[in-house]
Amino acid sequence: QVQLVESGGGLGQAGGSLSLSCGASGRAESRLQMAWYRQVPGQERDFVSAISWNGGSTYYADSVKGRFTISRDNTKNTISLQMNSLKPDDTAVYYCAAKSSPYGLTDPSSAHSYRYWGRGTQVTVSS
Repeated sequence: QVQLVESGGGLGQAGGSLSLSCGASGRAESRLQMAWYRQVPGQERDFVSAISWNGGSTYYADSVKGRFTISRDNTKNTISLQMNSLKPDDTAVYYCAAKSSPYGLTDPSSAHSYRYWGRGTQVTVSS
């Protein structure tokens, strides 16, 4: 099993910035594609961004493209999400997800394809 733990988030202001991190630990599983999702209570979990195992490919939801940046540091088994130009609509619980994908990004926005999930971290953006 791979354990994912999110950190960061908290309260931000519209137009401001926040950063999230997700650390992976547990059973060694190489070439993990990782992603961020977010969920508002009562709504479906929405895709935010994904990154290939080597960081060479990234994919973003249209709603965050140009504002959010996903990155990873495989020496530390972490990914990050830099969130700029925040909007109140970015308020949600943000989840980290991972799956084995040795051949690059596969089904990056398909939540059902991710095997491992973190418990989430709250991001609240005030207007």
